[in-house]
Amino acid sequence: MTFDEVVGFLRRQKHGVVASLAADGSPQSAVVGIAVSAQGEIVFDTLLDTRKAANLSRDPRVSLTVFEGEKTVQLDGVADRLQGAELERMLKVYLATFPDGAERLKWPGISHFRIRPKWVRWSDFSAPGGPEVVPFDR
Repeated sequence: MTFDEVVGFLRRQKHGVVASLAADGSPQSAVVGIAVSAQGEIVFDTLLDTRKAANLSRDPRVSLTVFEGEKTVQLDGVADRLQGAELERMLKVYLATFPDGAERLKWPGISHFRIRPKWVRWSDFSAPGGPEVVPFDR
């Protein structure tokens, strides 16, 4: 499994679980719709009054888990709230996956966050001959 193949797997998925840290350090997670760039950046939308938006604005460390059957990708990275040219670039990625996201752009408080992976692990527990687990440092 190569990193490009992991990106291909991620691009075929539409949902993942994002974990962020509350102010007291406790973990909080949420299912989000994800879109993935060719470089492996992950973008999702959320309202600014959500726990994840507050958490990521205060502490950008984030984890994401995506799965399909017995194949999973777990990653840790850094999230940033998109603005300006980067927002426009990543909106193209997001709207290609979620065309209905254009309607959500009208919502008060809608925002888009990008995750840049720092550590990624691919696992396939259905692989012939036993589990295939491949870590990647970015």
